[in-house]
Amino acid sequence: MVVKGLSKGFFLTILLIVTLAFFDVLQPYYSSVLWAIILAVIFNPMKNRLKQYVGDRNGLVSLLTVLIICLIVFTPLAIIVSSLAIEFNAVYTKLQGNETQLPMILADVIHHLPRWARHFLSDHDLDSTTEIQKKLSDVALQGSQYLAGSVFVIGKSTFGFALGFVIMLYILFFLIKDGAYLVNLILAALPLSSYVKHHLFMKFAAVARATVKGTVVVAIVQGALGGLAFYIAGLEGSLLWGALMAFLSIIPAVGSAIIWVPAAIYFFASGMLWKGIFIVVFFVVIIGLVDNILRPLLVGKDTKMPDYLILISTLGGMEVYGINGFVIGPLIAALFIACWNILSGRDHRDNIDEIDEDFIEEGKNHPGA
Repeated sequence: MVVKGLSKGFFLTILLIVTLAFFDVLQPYYSSVLWAIILAVIFNPMKNRLKQYVGDRNGLVSLLTVLIICLIVFTPLAIIVSSLAIEFNAVYTKLQGNETQLPMILADVIHHLPRWARHFLSDHDLDSTTEIQKKLSDVALQGSQYLAGSVFVIGKSTFGFALGFVIMLYILFFLIKDGAYLVNLILAALPLSSYVKHHLFMKFAAVARATVKGTVVVAIVQGALGGLAFYIAGLEGSLLWGALMAFLSIIPAVGSAIIWVPAAIYFFASGMLWKGIFIVVFFVVIIGLVDNILRPLLVGKDTKMPDYLILISTLGGMEVYGINGFVIGPLIAALFIACWNILSGRDHRDNIDEIDEDFIEEGKNHPGA
């Protein structure tokens, strides 16, 4: 006896199981897939511009687009990473050879701490330059021993990163080449109204593009200005500190402060008032303007989300998804708002953004369509 609807329900169960299994298979390469999708969305306009010069040779245009992405994105990134590795190695070598001024700096700061803090550090043998130097040398030695014992793990991680990078470029090529066709397939499969599908896709594309481009621009500007300020103030490793500030600027409002506030405290505690004032004024005024003007302009304007929601969704996303969360968090928040706006009637057929007709037409004219 066949119960009405049983076959359909059974098929949906199979579909759910297969879909979950498929996503589980992709789990090791989520980051590669995510960044391939984001880069394809960001650089699709470049592909369209290249088509004006190369013609409709889709494969060649896609390959040229990937090469340009490597040239303007990954090559500078590789140069910066190599420079950071050199500077980090120099700092590490100084620590091992007792050539750094860090122990004297820390001892000077400790000298200006309250009495209870000095007593606490004294109980842990951290109240003199000699003891601090010894501790730092021990840490450097333990670090070298750990690295020596973890060569296999580091090599495996490096191979995994390289493999993920190659997979990302591979997926990126096909997303640029066949992206319009794949989007048409997804839109046709979704059991939603046409305007809802268009609206959600456009929201996804706009937030992904704005979040990545805005965050990268803000990070570069904050890192460069922060490193320059530290160089002017005479702090060692200004390139390394600038890179850390650029990385931490992913966190809106409070990112770079994790670096410059301790630096300002050190200058004030050491009696270098003018340097401390310079650091505070520079970061509060200049870096504050960058964060408060550029970020809303580049991120908030296109995502159409308030600053506090961007902050919360970014922090929450990074807590759950790691470094990729600075994109995933705002994406989820934006889609959440879009869905509720559609349900409430605030967004409807007459006021939503539609996918570009040329993009839809490109997907319909694809050889696989």
